[in-house]
Order: sequence, then C-alpha cells, then structure tokens
Amino acid sequence: MPRQFDGSRVRAVRRGRELSQKELGARVGVSGPTVARWESGEEFPKGEKLPGIASALGQDLDALFPYDGAVDLQLLRCDAGLSVAQASEAINASRVPLSNAESGRRRLQDAYVGPLSHAYGVTTEELLAAQDVSFGLRRARPPREARPSAPRTVGEKINYLLEHGYAGRTPPSNEQIAQAVNEHSGTTHMTADDIATLRSGAPTTVSGAVRAGLAHALQVDTALFQDDAELSPAAGEFLEAIRFLGSIRQGQILGLAARGNQAGLSAEMMAKINEVVGELKNKLPGEQSEQ
Repeated sequence: MPRQFDGSRVRAVRRGRELSQKELGARVGVSGPTVARWESGEEFPKGEKLPGIASALGQDLDALFPYDGAVDLQLLRCDAGLSVAQASEAINASRVPLSNAESGRRRLQDAYVGPLSHAYGVTTEELLAAQDVSFGLRRARPPREARPSAPRTVGEKINYLLEHGYAGRTPPSNEQIAQAVNEHSGTTHMTADDIATLRSGAPTTVSGAVRAGLAHALQVDTALFQDDAELSPAAGEFLEAIRFLGSIRQGQILGLAARGNQAGLSAEMMAKINEVVGELKNKLPGEQSEQ
C-alpha cells in the first residue's frame, strides 16, 4: 500500500469525532469489527479505502495517510477510491492491462490512457508521469526521515516555534502561553493543560480567538495558525528562515513577524536579517569590516 496507515492514529481521530467503530465502518462500507482490526494493526485496509476513511473522519488524505514515494499508477487509482476491478471497468478491459502497468511489466495501451485519466481525475500527462514511476524511470522522493517535516497542525506549529524561534533564551512555558492567550482574548480560554494537549497532537477544536491568542503569545502573524493541512509555501519559507537564523544567532531571542498570507517580513525582522547577514559577510574570506 503506497500510503502509510497508522491504526492508532485513526482510532484517536475517530474518538475525537465521537464516532463508534460501527459508525465509521458504515461510512466506508465495512463492518465495525473490520475497523477494530484496522485500528489494532491486525489488518490493513486496501489502498482504495483510504480516501473514504479520511473523508469520513473529516481529515485531509495526505495528512492522515502520508506517502513517501513518487506518485505511481497504484497511488492514483487508490486515491480515486477505485479497486483494480473498478478501474478496469472504466477502460472496458480485464484486470490484466492495469495490473501489468501498475507492476511495471507492460505499459498501458494508448487507448486506455484517456479513459483512465478521466476515471482518476487527473490529466493524461499526470497519468503518463505516474506510469513512468511505476516502471522505475523517475526517482522517488527521499524517505520522510531524511526530509524536513513542515508543521501542519496547530500543536506542531507551537512546538516548531518554541524549538526554533528562541536562541539562547528559555521559551515560554505552557502556563505562560495559556496566560498570554487569555490576556489577549480578555477571557479564560486556555489552561496549561490545554496547551499541553494541543502540543501532544490530540485531536481538538481550536477557535479563532485561541489561534489569535497563540499568535500573540508566540509573536507571529495569526495567518501562521490558520486551519490548513500544511503551511503555505511562503509561510513555510518564513519558518525555515526562523530556524536558520536561530541556528546561527545564539544567545538572542528572535522577534517574529509576518504579514498575512503573503508572509512578508516586518521592518524589524528585515533589520534583524540584514544585521545577521552583515555579520556573516564580514566573516567571509576577503571581506573587511567597515570601521
């Protein structure tokens, strides 16, 4: 199965949604005991079941069931929620042509490309690119452990900022963050335990007032705590810059600021970046400090 399946995570999300195993099973067309076996790790669902499970749990497919390889034909089919038999019906053929293509034994006939692209909801170019991957003609992405992981959830973003946004200074505690959130909103929204729960990754609903309070407490723009599966590229670049600066600027806390979804930096942050770049430039061979 191309995507990763973690039964314990499915269980946690299901419970957070207050769904029974029977109710989840009914939504995806299986029995409650089958869901129980998935969650315990005794069995794994077929790949084509994963989109339905994610949808039933109100989760983004990539977030709930990530994958580490390049997109191949099997992944396209499974993400379309189709079994081999169902996809074969779409091209009015037996299972053999599709099975051969997915396993890298024989390419699809040209007559199958258009109908299969339509069935999968992708372009013909995307389908042919996925076929190349199935035949080993394109290098897969490096394993997830070798790639920096972008923070996705509110809790992950809190942890990221606490880890990389402070250099040489002690970051605020859960209690201090909760206090800042409450002071910003003018009401008692959060406790230290609530912040700990968020940081642990437990499923929970986060209101707009709490998101704004967290942004205030951690000195970032509220846009960084928007309810998305993954940070926008611009916001991701901003956080990566924070991590870089934190690694080279020891002993000083970084004042963080962003400008909405455009993730433009404030004048203060630009001044800080220019200061650090200037210091680095003076350390390069052949560069002289101005007197």
